[in-house]
Amino acid sequence: MRRSKTLIGLALSLMMLAACGPNYDGDFSYEVQSFEAINQDGEKVTKEDLDGEFWVADLIFTNCDSVCPPMTANMARLQEKLEQEGLDVRLVSFSIDPENDKPEVLKQYSAERGGKFDNWDLLTGYSFEDIKELSIKSFKAPLEKLPDSDQFMHVTNFYLITPEGNAIKKYDGTKAANMDTIVEDLKKMM
Repeated sequence: MRRSKTLIGLALSLMMLAACGPNYDGDFSYEVQSFEAINQDGEKVTKEDLDGEFWVADLIFTNCDSVCPPMTANMARLQEKLEQEGLDVRLVSFSIDPENDKPEVLKQYSAERGGKFDNWDLLTGYSFEDIKELSIKSFKAPLEKLPDSDQFMHVTNFYLITPEGNAIKKYDGTKAANMDTIVEDLKKMM
């Protein structure tokens, strides 16, 4: 009798867990922390605005003299591939230099690299400490301003975030071939 009650309890627990939502095939699961920002058009964007949608995020800054230009060009490439596949996915680029990267600066920077703004938000309007905390807590990614410089040390990853708000995969955003991998992964999940 005791054993059957235990088995029934276990079965009910498993059914309840299965009903909690989809289980995406990811490499990890990091809950993206709440944020509030301003996009390239001066519109407020929050994490809650992205709930219920797949999105891909990265961290950039416009004075970057190394990895950010190809990352931004690859985000534009990803945007085009998603459109070709008919996939409704949001793109989010967080500026790690909010003091310099005003909305109009971000808009020009992305447009010069082929970006369109119907599903891509380039975000600013918070403090460096806020974005550093978001980077560390949400993506487990270190972020530091280099001493005596206008440059930053940051990761080059693109992060795939589920409709439930969890980062589950990362890709090297400097490699154009990874944009195809992101699209294929999204097609399997959507």
